[in-house]
Amino acid sequence: MQVLRLNSGADKRLRGGHVWIYSNEVNTKATPLKQFAAGEQVVVETANGKALGIAYVNPNTLICARLISRSVKQTMDQSLLVHRLKVALSLREACFDQPCYRLVFGDSDGLSGLVIDRYFDIFVVQISTAGMEALKDEILAALLKVFKPQGVLFRNDGKMRDMEGLESYVETVYGEVPDMAPLMENGVPLVAPVKAGQKTGWFYDHRLNRARMQQHVAGKKVLDLFSYVGGWGVQALAAGADHVTCLDASEFALDVAEENARINEAADRFTTMQGDAFDGCKMLLEEGEKFDVVILDPPAFIQKRKDIRNGEQAYRRMNQLAMRLVAKNGILVSASCSMHLQRDRLVDMIRSESRALDRQAQIFDQGHQGGDHPVHPAIPETDYLKSYFVRLLPV
Repeated sequence: MQVLRLNSGADKRLRGGHVWIYSNEVNTKATPLKQFAAGEQVVVETANGKALGIAYVNPNTLICARLISRSVKQTMDQSLLVHRLKVALSLREACFDQPCYRLVFGDSDGLSGLVIDRYFDIFVVQISTAGMEALKDEILAALLKVFKPQGVLFRNDGKMRDMEGLESYVETVYGEVPDMAPLMENGVPLVAPVKAGQKTGWFYDHRLNRARMQQHVAGKKVLDLFSYVGGWGVQALAAGADHVTCLDASEFALDVAEENARINEAADRFTTMQGDAFDGCKMLLEEGEKFDVVILDPPAFIQKRKDIRNGEQAYRRMNQLAMRLVAKNGILVSASCSMHLQRDRLVDMIRSESRALDRQAQIFDQGHQGGDHPVHPAIPETDYLKSYFVRLLPV
């Protein structure tokens, strides 16, 4: 196994718990990056030659290596994958009573570059790095050893693969995987479009926040913005909402949302609007519509640090539009999945935009990602989700 030598001081972050190694932290005179193949496993050494563990390498990316073991005796192989799957499973089983969750959350589960979502006996795998791509056969073998899948889908079409020099593909690699995978969340039966939907088909991270939402929607008129397949809106229906409107840009996603409403015998209380959320809100305002509860769970408007200014403007505009649709004493659920949007910034937007409308905001609850998206304390990127439950009062 080849050696990757670090520059002086570059080991401090790794000793503190981080696992990423940047290309400018490597002593490229002693160990030129071009000598490594993408996905190759290497021994990582400090500047003075002390071994720190094993990493896999991609010489063509800014994050050129990711530590996968702190023992030089343990490479990432099927045996270690099986062990880490079992460790990840034990946390999920402690947190949830149904086998529907994110089974593996990358770095937080010691499996950098790997995400696995579970829908009962269907597993959807997303690989985003060359190091994990080199192990795809071992990943499948480990899944088959720990579980008894009905089917395993490799949903390898994420944005990061381009940066890693990897091709995109979606492939059923074991058994049978339906277009719509059944799942259960907060006691509500649903389906997720695992083959053609966004990412791995479902967003389990907001599970606990949707459970909080269910406490406040009985008998209420609800608007679900950026609804995707109705994760929030259909769970509001199941909790007794009088009527729910889902607004999304994707006609396909809204078709799935309608199916989810039918599954829950609530199609007669359900409406969809297809189009841009900003334009849709303006249309609803022109029509004089008001909602008791408005759920705002947009995509990440801030993908990178350079997007912060424009992204914050988008969050601000969207929160104001959503607030204008909230009825007297109604509730806004304002969420963000942008790691670069700080919690205090979102709180300040809620404050400033409510005051601009001459209303008083009361934040009475706030949420985080669930236990199947554990936070790695050394990696801020794993702590990304936030939601605020806001009552909007007249002055």
